[in-house]
This record gives sequence, structure tokens and C-alpha cells, in this order.
Amino acid sequence: MRRLMAISVVLLGTTGLLAGCGSSNANDANGTGATSSKPLVIDITFSGETVTPNGERVKVGVGQEVDFRVKSDAAGEIHVHSTPEKQLAYSAGTTEIKVGSFEQPGLIEVESHALDKTIVQLQVQ
Repeated sequence: MRRLMAISVVLLGTTGLLAGCGSSNANDANGTGATSSKPLVIDITFSGETVTPNGERVKVGVGQEVDFRVKSDAAGEIHVHSTPEKQLAYSAGTTEIKVGSFEQPGLIEVESHALDKTIVQLQVQ
């Protein structure tokens, strides 16, 4: 009887451990157990031949929505080197662009081909 109880305790303990391992959120991008429902907004400013940010790396969670808020003195286009690639047009003034989310971890470069500059690097993790 003791042997049966000992086996039952071990089995219940193992089941609890397995359940605990499976309870973490697979979409957890920031280690907190929940994916943020708010999109990451990246401000981009074009002024003449300059762009800000200028090649900085920004961490983005897998599945996290990304938006660009573009302020520019002229219309143009942003190229996102994701799969699939994205060409995002903006106009003079302020343009809000919904980029979407990225499902594969990795580094995604965002560029202005007209200026031949990297705007930002999205570190998807």
C-alpha cells in the first residue's frame, strides 16, 4: 500500500510539473507571461537628407504589432526587409503606418532607398 501511495505521489507531482511547464504563454515576447496588446510605435523623422532614427536597433516581440509614425518634409517610401518584403509609402507631414507583426525571430532592416540609409533594425525575439 505504501508503495502504491509513493508511486501515486510521484505521478501526481510529475503531472503537476508538466502542467506547469506548459502553462507559459507561447506568444510571450517580453518574458512577462503576456504579449502586449499595444503596438510598438516607432517615430521616424525625415528632414532633407537626414533620417532619425539612424540605424538603431529596436527590440520587438514575436507577434507584436509595429506602427511607424512618420514626420517628413516630402513624400517618400520605406522598405521593410521582412518576409514578405513591404514597401510603405508616406506623404509630407505626419503619416501613421500600420506595419503589422513579425512571426519569425531575427533582424529586419528598415531602409530608405532614396537616401540609401538604414532607418532602424527590428530585433524580433
